[in-house]
This record gives sequence, C-alpha cells and structure tokens, in this order.
Amino acid sequence: MRFSNGIDPAALEWLLEPRDPGIRYLARRDLTSCTLEELMFLQEKAHSTGPISEVLAHMNPQGYWVQPGPGYFPKYTGSVWSLILLSQLGASLDVDKRIGTACAYLISQSLTKYGQFTVTGQPSGTAICLQGNLCAALLDLGCWNAYLELAFDYMARSVTGEGIAPLEEKSAPLRYYAGTCGPNFVCGANNKLPCAWGAVKIMLAFSKLPKAKRTPLINKAIQQGLDFLLSKDPAEADYPCGYSAKPSNSWAKFGFPVFYITDIMQNIEALVGLGCGKDPRLARALQLIRWKQSPEGRWKLEHEYKGKTWVDFGVKNEPNKWVTLRAMRILKAIE
Repeated sequence: MRFSNGIDPAALEWLLEPRDPGIRYLARRDLTSCTLEELMFLQEKAHSTGPISEVLAHMNPQGYWVQPGPGYFPKYTGSVWSLILLSQLGASLDVDKRIGTACAYLISQSLTKYGQFTVTGQPSGTAICLQGNLCAALLDLGCWNAYLELAFDYMARSVTGEGIAPLEEKSAPLRYYAGTCGPNFVCGANNKLPCAWGAVKIMLAFSKLPKAKRTPLINKAIQQGLDFLLSKDPAEADYPCGYSAKPSNSWAKFGFPVFYITDIMQNIEALVGLGCGKDPRLARALQLIRWKQSPEGRWKLEHEYKGKTWVDFGVKNEPNKWVTLRAMRILKAIE
C-alpha cells in the first residue's frame, strides 16, 4: 500500500539499503526524519565510499578535472560537470576540503568580474544554462561568498535586462553576447528565443537561495521566470523550440544526473521550490510523474550518461534509485 503522497514504504526502504551509502544518505536527509548524529554519520559514509569518493579521486590536487582552465570541456568529465555531479550526489565542502579547493579553482577560471560563468572564462562565453547550473551546484556544495553573490546578481540582471546593454552595443562593459543574447532567457542556441531549459536551471538556482539573500532584483527575476515557465503547461513543455518544430522528447525522459538537458521533473522541482506546489497549472505534470511510478513505487532511468562521466548510475529503462529519489522529493515537497 502506498502513501498518499506517492512515497511507497517498500520503495523508501529500497533507497535506504546500506549497500548504497550515497543514496541512503540523501534519502534519510530529504525523505525521513533522523537524529543529527545519524545524519552526520551517513554523510561521512557517503563521502568516503561510493560515487562522491570516485569523482573526487579523479580531481587534480589544484582543483580541476582532466585539464586546467574554465572546465567546460571535456563533456562530461571536466570541472564544470564534475562539480555539478558532486552537488547532485549531496557532496559538501564542509566534509571534504577538496571540494572547497575545486569550487575556488572553478570560480577563479570561469567567473568574470561582472559575474558571468562562461565556457571560455571570457564574457563572450556566457550560457544561460551554465549560469544556472553552476550557481545551483556551488550553493548546494556549501559555497557562498562575494563571488557567488555577484554571480547571482548577474543572473538576475540577465533575466530582467537591468544594467546589461544590448548585444549590438559592442563597446559596453556589460552586455549580452551570442549565447546569452537578451533578457527573459533569450538564447542564441535556441534561435534567439527564450530557452526553457536555461530558465529551469536559473529558477532552480534561485529556489535554492535562502529568501534572506534574495534582493529585490532577484525577486523580480524570479517572478519573470515563474511567468515564463507557467505560461505553458509543464506537462506539454511546448516552450519556444528554436530550430525544432516540436519540443524535445528529453522533457519526458527522467534521468540522472541532470546536466544542461532538463526534464519535466526538474522544471517541477524548481517551481515547487519557489512555492508553486499548489498551483493548479502543475497538476498534469505531477500526474505524469505519478503515472511513471511502477507498482513497486519506483521510477525508471530513462535518460542517462553511461560511459560519459566518472560514474554510471544504473541501467537504462530499469528501476533506478536516483530517479526515484528525485521523484519522491517532489511528491514529499508538495505535501
């Protein structure tokens, strides 16, 4: 018998199996109640064995993966992707100092003086999804400093357009570029139309930022993002498609980890995190998430990066603990 919120007790016990310390820690942290002492023990265990320790084993002592520099390449083992992966695995710089070293290195190489995270380390290398992904990841890893504060401020400006010159004003110190080419999530890779994948990443990052740290500008950007993401039915995800005649089928494929490609579940995660869990416009997307749950209370891995990153996270189209955790978090949150 399932709980009314979609969390099947047997499936929860499956996530809590000791043989998978990483998923066990996150399931305890996010889905159950336990003592601080137990949680700290599980956190240490998750860092010393399993995926977190495997990713960190590949890190250069200076703080980068594979090659020095901004870390966008190679996909998906460079510094950018390794830190995004670590954040989704529940890693923390408070537990392993190597993570702090990696965060500081990435900021020194990828963040411009205006607050843009870029592919090249130069302002021209901006990308909406990259900004959101790294702001969210660094925050989850426990990194908060003046540099990240600047990055969040720029991210808000990139949405609202405040203080950023148009693409055509080549001499302006802070302007839009070919990647992030206009306000309201306009992206060159999406044929200069608003990019919902990028919007989801940015809104997810804002959802993780404590309310006390949200400036009026950030709150304005959040409202703009909510208006955009809720302007369409998230279950349909028929946002502007750029060069395609219809939305990407990746929206309906739930996976782990989640890099720049996104899915309906991550969109709902961002919207729920920003207080929209009871909004009736989420109803069909939540119904889709529940529909994908198996009779055993589990969800399948439908999108994966097998052989492309440091760790593989299951067999495609088989029940998957990481995807199940993602779904259960959402269903618990809306309760």
